[in-house]
Amino acid sequence: MRFLIPIFLLATLLQACGFKNEQAHLIIHNANIITMDPELPEAEAMAIRDGRIIELGPERKILNKYRADQIVDARKQFVYPGFIDAHCHLLAYGLGLQEANLTGTSSWDEVLESVKSHAGAYPDGWLVGRGWDQNDWPVQQYPDRAALDSLFPDRPVLLTRVDGHAALVNAKALDMAGVTPGDTILGGAFEVVEGRLTGILIDKAVDKVSALVPLADRSAKEQALMEAQERCFAVGLTTVSIAGLDHRDIALIDSMQEAGALKMRVYAMLSDTQENIDEWLDRGPMVKERLSVRSFKFYADGALGSRGACLIRPYSDQMAQKHVGFLLDSIEHFRNRALQMHNAGFQMNTHCIGDSANRTILQLYGEVLEGSNDLRWRIEHAQVVHREDIPLFGAYSVIPSVQPTHATSDMYWAELRLGRNRLRRAYAYKDLLAQNGMLALGTDFPVEGISPINTFYAATVRKDAEGYPEGGFLPENALTRDEALMGMTLWAALSNFEEEQKGSLTVGKLADFTVLDRDLREVPDDEILPTGFLQTWINGEQVWKSE
Repeated sequence: MRFLIPIFLLATLLQACGFKNEQAHLIIHNANIITMDPELPEAEAMAIRDGRIIELGPERKILNKYRADQIVDARKQFVYPGFIDAHCHLLAYGLGLQEANLTGTSSWDEVLESVKSHAGAYPDGWLVGRGWDQNDWPVQQYPDRAALDSLFPDRPVLLTRVDGHAALVNAKALDMAGVTPGDTILGGAFEVVEGRLTGILIDKAVDKVSALVPLADRSAKEQALMEAQERCFAVGLTTVSIAGLDHRDIALIDSMQEAGALKMRVYAMLSDTQENIDEWLDRGPMVKERLSVRSFKFYADGALGSRGACLIRPYSDQMAQKHVGFLLDSIEHFRNRALQMHNAGFQMNTHCIGDSANRTILQLYGEVLEGSNDLRWRIEHAQVVHREDIPLFGAYSVIPSVQPTHATSDMYWAELRLGRNRLRRAYAYKDLLAQNGMLALGTDFPVEGISPINTFYAATVRKDAEGYPEGGFLPENALTRDEALMGMTLWAALSNFEEEQKGSLTVGKLADFTVLDRDLREVPDDEILPTGFLQTWINGEQVWKSE
């Protein structure tokens, strides 16, 4: 009996002190938690209840205070806030998995082989593929439709360039679209050489043909979204900002989330179409737990690789032709849309690559925003910005939404397009960061790969996977590791008006996090890209685990 009395007193004391007295649903412990919260930068454990973080702290404190049905030993691995891709195309990526994959092809002949292989698997209807880039080939010239005409005389073919701003089509597709030599289109071009259509279409000229391709049905889109979601979970993404969606696709995403099939959180930007304007402008923004619809995506110009980006001075490799690219719509169109967005309470996010496009849209933003504000209008890409225009980001509180892997993909040929002096003003992430003290990072997938580790590496190291170039590409505009992590988490959340809900592992915020096998803040440069993803959690639910 003399032994039972102290045990009873100890139990009473522990209960009075609150030992395991509070209920959680999930405890993550024995972890290296990188919170991205300056008030508590690191922790060893965290407790989660009803999908939100209720406490972080030392290992013993959390384990002694909380009981939970699910207790996960992280085995000293590194826990980060769920990564946010601030600019991507989730549905297009998923649908692209059903098309001919031309990404990484090293020659036009390799493209043809891929298309022939795809045609064997899909013997009927349109032949559609995406991902070719003539800048990766021995002869860096646009391909011609002649080989496609020979291989597929009776079947329409549409092969979209990697950036989505140019395409090659065959004669059958041109005939179906009614395109003839000499045709013109605002915001685009049909390439003609010696009076003959080559099959190359630039920007809005692509729409003339792509509009004829049968739309994917609901079943195909559901499959595409589910496949894309699984691949995103496997690289630690818990929120994706989808840059340009039709209102019907947003309704599909909403229904799939409500049914519990689509667990990915989505920040949806509506495409600039009159139908979307009519459907949503009077309705106003909508914010749900997993879906936010409060912005529109606009295209000011095209891409640098396809020479559709709008420049102030001619392209360095087309000086003789005085080619400067083009805006994809009239200035008056963008001005009217800016006023509509402002009056209806929608965020305006505009694709701007060239320095002329960036200048035009920044000045229009300024007309409407009239100085400092918290409307968080964004410039998507902001690739080439004249030094005189960079301060406009700060003057009008405009957020630069950039994709660091664009810099390392373009660095092999960007100087040919821009010349050495103008190149120094391109991909200037550090200069852009200085304007508002933040910038949002994304990938633009499927234009680039989906992994945020590639984003982190490109932003901080500014080299390719082989370590080229020595010293990094325009290294003066590299981000620090902390800045890059902020751009993939808290700053990306802020660009979506979601910093109170996500972006850091903070008490009260959503329990969205990912587990990696190394500390991105400390690992040597050459060990960043092999980083392994171990687990991904959304709302305190494990949605992916490495095998």
